[in-house]
Amino acid sequence: MLILDRAHFDHMTGADRALQVEVLGLFRMQVEGWSAAMASANGWREAVHTLKGSARGIGLNALAAACEAAETSEDSEAGLHGVRVALDEALGALERFAAEAA
Repeated sequence: MLILDRAHFDHMTGADRALQVEVLGLFRMQVEGWSAAMASANGWREAVHTLKGSARGIGLNALAAACEAAETSEDSEAGLHGVRVALDEALGALERFAAEAA
């Protein structure tokens, strides 16, 4: 599964590199809040759900899939571990994309 579906991201942003860099910056700024909420026993599902929607919107398919798996997992700790791993991979992909776009 693609970490970052660039064709989808291009479609959603009209392939406007400046807009893409801005969107990715906004996504990165939200990560801290989502990560903190995922550490909460009460708020993790909502955070994962919100992260899933944001990930889908910009083409972070593997992250969205990990979030969906966590939402339905019987083992929340294992599900959240999968989300954290996928999030790290997604952030790496975004960094590479931003470097190429510069």
